[in-house]
Amino acid sequence: MTDQQNFVQPEKLSFQDDGIFPNSPLPLLLYRHAIAIAAKDPGSIFEQRFAENDWTNSWRDGVYPFPHYHSTSHEVLGVYSGGATLRLGGVHGKNVEVHAGDVIVIPAGVAHQNVSAGDDFGVVGAYPEGRQWDLLRGLSGERPKADHNIAALPRPERDPLYGVEGPLPRSWKA
Repeated sequence: MTDQQNFVQPEKLSFQDDGIFPNSPLPLLLYRHAIAIAAKDPGSIFEQRFAENDWTNSWRDGVYPFPHYHSTSHEVLGVYSGGATLRLGGVHGKNVEVHAGDVIVIPAGVAHQNVSAGDDFGVVGAYPEGRQWDLLRGLSGERPKADHNIAALPRPERDPLYGVEGPLPRSWKA
């Protein structure tokens, strides 16, 4: 896909280090209504699109109800059913409503949690190049190693939806 007219342009949300969560100088990307979910198995649409763009090691579930972040990988979440309110950026962050068809690209270090969701809320998660992820909660002693891990992470070469021509490589350029 190289026709940028067909791209859903993401909202860009930035979250600064709050002393507990590192957050990131890279913007979180929120693509609204990015994927049409009229399918028998809408989760598979996200899995396939992400895998085509080398975002793999996927899973299906919800989003943890406690604030957490990852230091060993960036993460993409594709909402395949229902809706939720996610808090992004930690306690002093922002509540964002997400719905089926939305995609969220979360830079390593950015805190996220589910603060309310319907019973039918489901997401597909995946990671650039199938990276392994950790689960950190902003506890005392996490930061030196987490900060080092985040700083060492490569930036993905491919947008999880649109590949090398997508918004992510331009939004996250060095």
